Amino acid sequence: MHAVEQAIQVVGALLILAAFVLVQLDRLRPSTWTYLWLNLVGSAILAVDALIGREIGFLLLEGVWAAVSLWSIVKKARGAEPDAVPH
Repeated sequence: MHAVEQAIQVVGALLILAAFVLVQLDRLRPSTWTYLWLNLVGSAILAVDALIGREIGFLLLEGVWAAVSLWSIVKKARGAEPDAVPH
């Protein structure tokens, strides 16, 4: 099961890193649906993994990241421009 757990962590991290790299390369804007969803899904995966592993610091980091990403998605869905999410 350890390999599956590692694969899930890598997927979550790659989603967040993809969003970050694309913004840094000026291929994506932080206010796009793609950026917001990559951050939400990636951080949610890592937050759940941290919860299962009882890693409180990591859960705090990824949980807040997911919450801010979700908040930005809700704002964008309501027609407001989302603030930059943390990453």
